[in-house]
Amino acid sequence: MLLGVALPALVLSPRHGQLTGVGVEGVFLAGRRLLSRCVLRVAGREPVPLRSRSTAADRADFLGAMRAPGDTGPDPGLVVERSREADGTERITLRSSVARPLRLPVELALGTDLADLGPVAAGRPGTELTASVHGTGLRWTADDGAAVTVSVDPPPSDALAAAGLLRWEAELSPGGCFVLTLRIRGERSGRRPLGASNGRPGGHVVADAVAEGEDLRPGPLLRASVADLRALLQRDPTHPADVYLAAGVPWRTGPVTAEALWAARMALPLGTRLAATTLRALARTQHGGPGPEAGRIPGPLRDAGPHLPPRCTGVEATLAFPVVLAEARRWGLPEQDLAELLPAAERCLDWLRGAVDDNGFVPDPWPAGPARAETQAHAHRAAVLGADLLDACGRPGGEAWRDWAQALRERFRSRFWLDDPSGGRPVLARTADGRPLPHLGGWAAHLLDTGLTAAGRHAPGLLHKAQTERLARLLAAPGLDSGWGLRGLGEKEPGYNPFGHRSGAVRVHETAVAVAGLAVAGHESEAAALLRGVLDAAEAFAHRLPEMYAGERRTVGALPVPHPAACRPAAVAAAAGVQLLTAVLGVRPDAPGRTVALHPLPSAPLGEVRLSGLRVAGEPFAARVGRLGLGMVEEAAPGLQLGV
Repeated sequence: MLLGVALPALVLSPRHGQLTGVGVEGVFLAGRRLLSRCVLRVAGREPVPLRSRSTAADRADFLGAMRAPGDTGPDPGLVVERSREADGTERITLRSSVARPLRLPVELALGTDLADLGPVAAGRPGTELTASVHGTGLRWTADDGAAVTVSVDPPPSDALAAAGLLRWEAELSPGGCFVLTLRIRGERSGRRPLGASNGRPGGHVVADAVAEGEDLRPGPLLRASVADLRALLQRDPTHPADVYLAAGVPWRTGPVTAEALWAARMALPLGTRLAATTLRALARTQHGGPGPEAGRIPGPLRDAGPHLPPRCTGVEATLAFPVVLAEARRWGLPEQDLAELLPAAERCLDWLRGAVDDNGFVPDPWPAGPARAETQAHAHRAAVLGADLLDACGRPGGEAWRDWAQALRERFRSRFWLDDPSGGRPVLARTADGRPLPHLGGWAAHLLDTGLTAAGRHAPGLLHKAQTERLARLLAAPGLDSGWGLRGLGEKEPGYNPFGHRSGAVRVHETAVAVAGLAVAGHESEAAALLRGVLDAAEAFAHRLPEMYAGERRTVGALPVPHPAACRPAAVAAAAGVQLLTAVLGVRPDAPGRTVALHPLPSAPLGEVRLSGLRVAGEPFAARVGRLGLGMVEEAAPGLQLGV
């Protein structure tokens, strides 16, 4: 299945190019299927499919061929090209290589049920509606007043509404072509356009960054990542000036989520506006008033694997909020955005202070869930970067939060680490009664994610040096590293499933977090191995990384196995491509301090790499790392000094 996205529009096409109405095929807008069938026949026959590919985030192209009527040889004399875009535009070109003039009947069989995406995805499509002739095409109307119109240029010579058929007589000279252009337009009741918006956000939100170098993989990966991030942008329904990323297509295009915030954080090298608008959208959902809920951002429960109850994405978003705001400031967030968002960040920190249990840890789901190691890492990062943020903005409480983080570090190092003769391992979680769950997985990468502070320095980590070294070895071992990236649960752990979302599948953004964290901690070989694995996987997925793929062990000549339910594109996977490549250069900005530092991987695992079109302090930024692992800034904002 090929997917084109330009939210709120998307199109899902089978690889043969014909929309047959089977499964989730079709053109969708604002969660509603506008067209389920679009079957082309020339002289009563369908073209033989030869090639299909996604040529952009919002477009798929198809190539087919067929013999002309009367030809007896094996060679096709007719080529059919189709270009289908997410916005409901399709161009069909019939080309002739036959040495004689041709007059061929061409027909399109169209149909729709105007069903919602949810029931369609669950295997419960609606009944196909009856069309009526409308203008240069057909129109369908549902019981609730929603309607869709398909217009075609040139107009058909005949239209059979009851069968959904449009017909033409195509005249083709030798070497000539016949072109049809379809345009699909949806309407709500009252003839209001379905899914209407104030235009698609694009380059002013996500910068058009470029990667170049000796290794050819970073270029198309960054290009696809930027295109997917732009395709996933959607406007806040009540505040259309604000945009945020849909978590993933086709299943998760609803309200702003924790994934949207994490993706905005990983995409900070492409500009701070996405982070600002995502933070604003989340701040509007924040619980207000007095009481224990005050300051928490609500969010749904998500699967947490075989050993834990579902986690609360609202807790995750609440702890991420001050972190993303603090780091966005380092990348150059405008002062007016900072001032507007600071009160919401302070409310998140206020909630965190009262959210800990009797043992001093944050339960998830709150207030009575287990204490998860990953959640403690998020809480620690929020406290450290929150303190940095409060100090920078002249607000009280920074020193108290540093003391809070120090106490959490000490508790964590003793309670969330199991010693053994091999050096020990971190604990997945502690249950409410204090029982440790020792199951190792990709979640442990978050223990290395410390966050960015003043002068481009990284904050202190949850683990001490020996524990960090041991974790680096564990992440690089075959039990966790599949060869394509980190498994969500170790291969030898109870409950391992190579397709399990949190029980063995490779979740791309966790591997990106690990690469960045290992690089900062000085474990270059482990970081480089994981980096190469994901770049190889990206190449197998045409550089459009899915949300996850199977954690099957890599073997010679094998390819990564797709996950049948994975979103592709997905916000955190697309943003992971940005984080992976900026980790290679080690870009560490401090826009308020007017410095930017480069700490590239010394071994230059990808050879010479150049990144341009990034944004630091609101201006274009370009840098390169050479074969010897030395970094050089080539373009930066005026007055920005090279830090150490």
